[in-house]
Amino acid sequence: MNDLRFAAPVERRVALVTGGARGPTALRIAREGRDVALLDLLDGEGAETVSAIEALGQRAIYLRVDVRDEAAVHEAVARSVAQLGRLDILVCCAGVLGAEVPFMEQTAAEFERVMRINVHGVFYAHQAAVPHMLERGWGRCVTITSGARMGGAHVVPYSCSKGAVWSMVRALGNAWPQQNVFVNGVEPGRALTDMVVPRFSQEFLDNPPTAIGRYSDPEEVAEVIEFLCSERNTYTTGSVWSVKGQSG
Repeated sequence: MNDLRFAAPVERRVALVTGGARGPTALRIAREGRDVALLDLLDGEGAETVSAIEALGQRAIYLRVDVRDEAAVHEAVARSVAQLGRLDILVCCAGVLGAEVPFMEQTAAEFERVMRINVHGVFYAHQAAVPHMLERGWGRCVTITSGARMGGAHVVPYSCSKGAVWSMVRALGNAWPQQNVFVNGVEPGRALTDMVVPRFSQEFLDNPPTAIGRYSDPEEVAEVIEFLCSERNTYTTGSVWSVKGQSG
């Protein structure tokens, strides 16, 4: 850290993680001395992750929030600042795959649902959180994207949503870097999460078609997220980092 000319001093910062109840990202950020607000709809998992963060000596709160609700997202950000004192880091993990069916079987209602969670939720979170970062003169935002943005015939709503998120990261990454607020994305390919594991056979999961020969653990993706959210990140903004175990 001492060799990084533009690194900010390490402080007890506050992170807000949407879709963070299950824990790997929130816990990894907390291990670096951050307090964490979790926004999710998984009450049991949220309570467990709060306890795990508190066991690390950090403060944590869980707020039950549907990210499709703009007012609820803004209220949750305000409550987080009121209870934890500040807001420095935003990580948008909340997302759904949606129905995995051919395009002609997709419904307008499903398209709307996926877009509202995966895109509107990210939009609302940034609009609510970034002003607090600009006020303090430091902030880091990371959103999860997906290679499905390149086209998935059986997950068209999801593909469209992740393409939109990719564009949002690229646009917002150029919005505030001179105010020291960086916006980035992470594209994990297939990590061994609840979105991926139930969809494939164990044989496929054990022998995936990746150059590295395996899929990632969520904790490996969380390592990259944590770096992009840290004081060590002094020059990366508007980027989408691939964590796929291969190029392309």
